[in-house]
Amino acid sequence: MNTLHTTPAGQPSRVQAAGWLQHFPIALFASVLGLAGLSIAWMKAQHVLGAPALVSEAIRGFATVVWFTLLGLYLVKWARFPAAVEEERSHPVKLNFFAAISIGLLLLAIVWTPSAPRLAYWMWVAGAVAHLLFTLMTISVWLFRPPFQIQHLTAAWFIPTVGNIIVPIAGVQYAPADISWFFFSVGIVFWLILMTVLFYRLFFHESLPGKLQPTLFILIAPPAVGYLAYIALGGSGVDAFARILYFTALFLTLLLAIQIRRFLRIPFFLSAWGYSFPLAAITIATLEMGAQSGLAFYRLLGSGLLAIASAVIALLLVKTVQALVLGRVFVPD
Repeated sequence: MNTLHTTPAGQPSRVQAAGWLQHFPIALFASVLGLAGLSIAWMKAQHVLGAPALVSEAIRGFATVVWFTLLGLYLVKWARFPAAVEEERSHPVKLNFFAAISIGLLLLAIVWTPSAPRLAYWMWVAGAVAHLLFTLMTISVWLFRPPFQIQHLTAAWFIPTVGNIIVPIAGVQYAPADISWFFFSVGIVFWLILMTVLFYRLFFHESLPGKLQPTLFILIAPPAVGYLAYIALGGSGVDAFARILYFTALFLTLLLAIQIRRFLRIPFFLSAWGYSFPLAAITIATLEMGAQSGLAFYRLLGSGLLAIASAVIALLLVKTVQALVLGRVFVPD
């Protein structure tokens, strides 16, 4: 709501006070992906490196509170400002972040599984069902609404479809194997489709605007998470396909790492949370590679990546709080 109203006494009305909620961005759910991913990374570090369990547990608790808080606020927004939610649902970039709601829940299911398997089971069921619905909704919009332009395509398009590969990581413990293979198959196939289209867009059309360039880090997540899901599904240890997935993720990490100066020049936007989950994903995959191979190199590399991911996500939290305090988050985009 752009017009501000005051009461006769000069006090802000309820319309003005609620205005921020109308502009509550769906993209904020990306923060849960980073936080939950970091919790999983520290949980993996506990098993591979002997890291203290308290770190993962603390981040897990914080991520859970953030997810439920964001969900509650967004449901209120949906009830009070349905037109604003519909605008996001039809937006070529914002549309894809609805699936971050279900991915966040699936990641929380992973990190709660060791200590609260029953809670984690229901998180996983709700997350898997919701993510399937978000996937169907998103692809339906892609297919049957007026056509998008090639300039609308970013790596954020991976979230609803390729995000399906997260389901098997906990799903192998909670459902028949075919269900996990179903989600894995959808995610892998759409990763190949969208990666091809995205690289065509990046090679032959103008560069992404600076605000959206952090979303390029999402390129790392599909092969990194695909490696973890494939191992969970019972692949023959680190076989040829597992290596292809892992080393593709590692190459994309190196490719983006050499662009560090370019990314450091970009002012902070909420899209910067695009750095977070991919960095956590390659950290987890590297630590898992160390556990599977027994090679010290991967444990050392995983330790370095864990430090980087932790520092980046801590900085993103600070920057987000600063933006909230300065009133730069709940504003028209």
